Amino acid sequence: MKLQRRTLGRWGLAACASPLSWPLPPGALAAPAAWPDRPLRLLVVYPPGGVSDGMARVLAEPLSQALGVPVLVEHRAGAGGAVGMGVLARAAPDGRTLAFSAISPLTLQPLLTRVRYDPLRAFVPVVSVMRTPVLVVGTPAFAGRGFDALVALARAQPGAVRWASSGMATVGHMVLVQVRAQSGAAITHIPYQGGGPQLKDALAGQFEVLSTNVAAQQLQYIESGRLQPLAVGAPARLDVLPDVPTLAELGFPQANLVSLFGLFAPARTPAAVVQRLHAEINRMLETEPLRLWLREAHNLPAGGSMESFAREIALDRQRNRALVAGHAALFD
Repeated sequence: MKLQRRTLGRWGLAACASPLSWPLPPGALAAPAAWPDRPLRLLVVYPPGGVSDGMARVLAEPLSQALGVPVLVEHRAGAGGAVGMGVLARAAPDGRTLAFSAISPLTLQPLLTRVRYDPLRAFVPVVSVMRTPVLVVGTPAFAGRGFDALVALARAQPGAVRWASSGMATVGHMVLVQVRAQSGAAITHIPYQGGGPQLKDALAGQFEVLSTNVAAQQLQYIESGRLQPLAVGAPARLDVLPDVPTLAELGFPQANLVSLFGLFAPARTPAAVVQRLHAEINRMLETEPLRLWLREAHNLPAGGSMESFAREIALDRQRNRALVAGHAALFD
């Protein structure tokens, strides 16, 4: 894949800026007098059925109750989230269109391909919502046992190990890139356009390895023996998989990644609207029903200030820029 060198250079300058220089809504932009006066669109930038879809729907109901208008979940999937974020970038900044997304469409996709938005200026990061561990599993096509056996096979037979992710420039893809960088193993990347098709092909043994967000369905297939858990990207081992090591434990600390998801609005959305949404989501993250859903989905609540969310996005962009610049060949 040909990297967008010009874009990378531009991002190199932007990445050095203060993480708090994000284009937060100007105070001069007041909220619409009657906001919210009609239903809100909550764009989910990934296919239906995944953890992002579930979280968006869990958020939509209490947010609707708090605001007094329907919050309609709408899927705009494709290109690892870049399609949906492009839709958000072109939406009117009136507080009626929001998006639920991982941060990778802002911090990674623009380094690797052209996107139809300015990741530095097109959005307001309203609030971080959850951190989702990454699960690395072996499929029926992988006859070995454990992550070490996977790396050994990839080293012994360059290109023979096929590793699927939910798309280019997703966190699952970045886990693979980091494993490639640290192990020197030649592993073939199989990018998909979402979680559903790749899980079906994983069960059919169409490739050897899959990296995906932790979700109940994958855990059921692990319990039944149809998928072999190899590693997790998480701060610590998961309670539901206590015998499965983290990638850091296995000697791949740079690959030990989680997905950070949050709520975004178009740039120039009125400050009062953004602040109201920020406060409502943070309040919801403290409620027991939402925290119970996150626990049962094996995800971690996030939340906090807009400044801290912007800082995390900026730091992730810097890390990705360094990786892309130092290991461009690994993204082919």
